[in-house]
Amino acid sequence: MKRITLKSKEEKNKKTKQFIVAGVLVFIMFFSILGYSFQDSGKGNSQVVIYNGVKFVKQGNLWVTEGNFAFKYNPNEIEAIKGELNPAESYLGKPLYVYSENKEAEAEIAINLRGYAQRIQEACPEGKNCEGNLPEKTCNDNFVIIEQGDESTITQDNNCVFIKGSDLVKLSDEFLFKILKIR
Repeated sequence: MKRITLKSKEEKNKKTKQFIVAGVLVFIMFFSILGYSFQDSGKGNSQVVIYNGVKFVKQGNLWVTEGNFAFKYNPNEIEAIKGELNPAESYLGKPLYVYSENKEAEAEIAINLRGYAQRIQEACPEGKNCEGNLPEKTCNDNFVIIEQGDESTITQDNNCVFIKGSDLVKLSDEFLFKILKIR
């Protein structure tokens, strides 16, 4: 048998239930925001390096600048190599050809110069026997040649940049620091 209740009592019970549900939702939302803010505060401890006025922030495995350049290493982790190179602006609107014995080094250059070069394409240095159907290029073209070697060097001859050494990713980052006027 169902109990008879007054309409005012039913409304009062309904409002009480709504108040309780609203209170629980506010409680959940408050602690969700509080938890999220503590989670975000851990990001405040991210590594930051400022080098020659350029801010590098560690994001995952990369050092990223405010100009959206990404490097595996920051300038403090790489030994400076002497030599003059053409600035990044010299690649502006022109095709850039790359021959590399290290795909990661090639990717560093391609990612960071994509906003400068008209396109970035693999190529084969003239006289070298390369796999695949790569176009043969000379130092008349904008050409970056990345090869293994005993001594770490970055040199420029006409429009060719020769990056040679044992740690080609570090050398590619050094090349980028130089042409982007970070170093």
